Amino acid sequence: MRIMYGMRIPSKPDLVTPAWLTSRLNASGVSGTVKEIHASPVGAGQMGENARFELIGDGPLPTTLVGKFPSTNDLSRQLAAMLNNYAREVFFYSQLGRTVDICFPRCFAAEFDPESHDFVLILEDLTPGVQIDQMSECSTDQAALALEQLAKLHGPRWGDPSLAGIPLLAEIRMEGQAESSYGMFLEAFRQRYESRLTPDELAISETFADVQEAYANVDAPRTVIHIDYRLDNMMFGGPHPLAVFDWQSVNHGHALQDVSYFLGTSVSSERRAREERALLKHYLDLLTSYGVRLDWNDCWQLYRHFAPAGLNMSVLVSTLVGETDRGNDMFLTMAKRSIVMCEELDTMSLLATRANK
Repeated sequence: MRIMYGMRIPSKPDLVTPAWLTSRLNASGVSGTVKEIHASPVGAGQMGENARFELIGDGPLPTTLVGKFPSTNDLSRQLAAMLNNYAREVFFYSQLGRTVDICFPRCFAAEFDPESHDFVLILEDLTPGVQIDQMSECSTDQAALALEQLAKLHGPRWGDPSLAGIPLLAEIRMEGQAESSYGMFLEAFRQRYESRLTPDELAISETFADVQEAYANVDAPRTVIHIDYRLDNMMFGGPHPLAVFDWQSVNHGHALQDVSYFLGTSVSSERRAREERALLKHYLDLLTSYGVRLDWNDCWQLYRHFAPAGLNMSVLVSTLVGETDRGNDMFLTMAKRSIVMCEELDTMSLLATRANK
């Protein structure tokens, strides 16, 4: 990770100059000289701003690149600083990513200022790939591909004790935060979405507050996890069959949290209920190819355990980031799908039993 103390980082698209971009491309092994840059907004991120750059110049330059920058929303930026989101994403692209097998965009520049939390990432443009809207769903084949990539993230460093010594992965425990703050944020979540939630949905969200300790303290091996593994952070097709981005929440945690989060938020409840066992077995087969020892029963019970992951994320984040109409619809969709998953897998009873042990 390139740490920049006291040096200006181009933390907005209009601060990226041809000279700066040329120097970063050359340093990453791309020859050529950028003469002109044309920027346009891309994406609808909650925690950062993205731009697509069209490059004009001499030599074998990429036609387009994507830049990622801090959010222009004060609330989102403050949350990102508190959680070290920007530092962790730069760390992933510059160091951690090379130790796992999951496909992600090639990175040409990754810089971070720990004082201001300014950062910049210059990444491979994944067009003409397709990004599926979070309020829609992926197909069964696309879900299988996503779980293949997830096994390639989890497998290489499964149970690796050195991960616990990496400060950016150990500083912030999302589970620990959930245990202490879910109940507090639940009230704000309820006030915002109460008219759009059924009494049963509200009841399950409140029941989950009572079993936070059991949810957070599960005895299972840890590995590198994405935490926000869902459709908005994936690109199907284009340069790669599937590439995963938005590594701001990368952490040292439980693999099945990613699996439950993805299947609980990114396919319809009907498809998830119909296909989840076959998809989970597909993931487990690929995971065991890395020498991971996890039997089917333990895998299934951990999958049930982490069924509230989408609800948990929606409650904790929805009222902290800058509010948008799309954001409200997205968090509500994720929460509702996760709640249905919890109901069908009887997760609250499972967590209550573990809480009473």
